[in-house]
Amino acid sequence: MPHMTAFARNQWYVAAYSHEVGRELFGRRVLGEPLVFYRTEGDGTVIALNDRCVHRRYPLSEAPTRLDGDRVVCGYHGFTYDTTGTCVYVPGQKRIPRTARIASYPVVEQDSLVWVWIGDPDLADPRSIPRARHLDSPGWVTVRGMEPIACDYGLLVDNLLDLSHETYLHGGYIGTPEVAETPITTEVDEGAGIVRVSRHMDDAECPPFYAKSTGIEGRIMRWQDIEYHAPCLYLLHSRVAPVGVVPEVDGSDPGGFHTEITYAITPSGDGEVYDFWAVSRDWATDDAEVTEFLRSNNHTVVMQDVTALDLLQRTLGTERHGYQELSINIDTGGLAARRILARLVEEGDKPVEKVL
Repeated sequence: MPHMTAFARNQWYVAAYSHEVGRELFGRRVLGEPLVFYRTEGDGTVIALNDRCVHRRYPLSEAPTRLDGDRVVCGYHGFTYDTTGTCVYVPGQKRIPRTARIASYPVVEQDSLVWVWIGDPDLADPRSIPRARHLDSPGWVTVRGMEPIACDYGLLVDNLLDLSHETYLHGGYIGTPEVAETPITTEVDEGAGIVRVSRHMDDAECPPFYAKSTGIEGRIMRWQDIEYHAPCLYLLHSRVAPVGVVPEVDGSDPGGFHTEITYAITPSGDGEVYDFWAVSRDWATDDAEVTEFLRSNNHTVVMQDVTALDLLQRTLGTERHGYQELSINIDTGGLAARRILARLVEEGDKPVEKVL
C-alpha cells in the first residue's frame, strides 16, 4: 500500500453543498465516519448524526429509514433518535437503554457549504472556518460539482498546489506552455496553516477555457494566486486580461476577467477523497451559454484529474518499499502543505487559528 496522509480530526471539513441537504436523509463519509444529514422542519438547521443505528448498525441514510418531524426512525426495527442523537423510542419496551444514543456532530452552514467537525466537539470553533464568500454572494454566478476520487487526499492537495500540470494534463482546456514555464512564488504561514502559491504570466497563450468564455482574442496576461487553507479549502484567484491592459496604479486590480476557482478537499476514508469543485465569476453573469460552457469544461478538467489520480494511487500501491520521491521547485507549495498537515495531525487537539 502507498503511504497514506493521516487525518487531522480536530478540523472543519466540507461534507456537502447546502443544496444537497434537505428533508430527505442524506449520507456521506468524512474521515472514515459514516454520517447522516437532514434539515429540521422549523428553521431548516442542518443536523449531522452518526449513520448507524445503535441496535444492529443499520444505515440511517438508507430506506426505509425516515423522518418523523425532526426525529430519525430507523427503517429496520424502529429505533428513533432526536436531533442530538439520543434514542427516544425502542420497540417493545418502555425503558430505553442508557447506551442507546448515536454521536451528533457540530455543523456550520456557510458560503453555501456544509462544514462538519469530526473531532472533539468542545474544540469546534466556527470562527476558524475559512471563507469562500463568492460561492453565494450577489453579483457572482457559480457552477459546481463533486467527484469522489480513489486516492489519498494528500495526492489531490499536491495536484492542486502544483498547477504546472495544467500544461500537460489539461492541454486544450486550461493548460498552455507558459503555465509550466513560469516560475512560482510561495509564501507559507505555518501558524495559520495557509500556503500561498502565485504564478503571474505577462504574455501567455489564451487557453480555450478562457478564450471561448470571455471572447478574448490573442495573447493574454494571466494571474494565478492560490490560497490553501489546510486541511480542506483551496482557493484559486484567477484573472486574465488581453496583453497591454494597464493595472490600477497600486497594482491591486489588474482589470480583466476575474474567476474564483474553489476546491474543498475532504477525505472520506483511507485512499478516498471527495473533490468538491466550483467555478465562480462576476462577468457575463446573465449568459447561460457561458455558464454551461464553464460547467461542462471544468467538469472535463476535473475528470482528467480523477483519472490521473486514480491511476497514480494504484501505481504507488505497486511501488517497491523505500522508493525515492523526487521533488523540484514546483513542489514547494505541496511540500509546505504536507508539513502543515503533519503538524495538524501531531497537535491533534489544537485547532488552527485562522484570522481572515
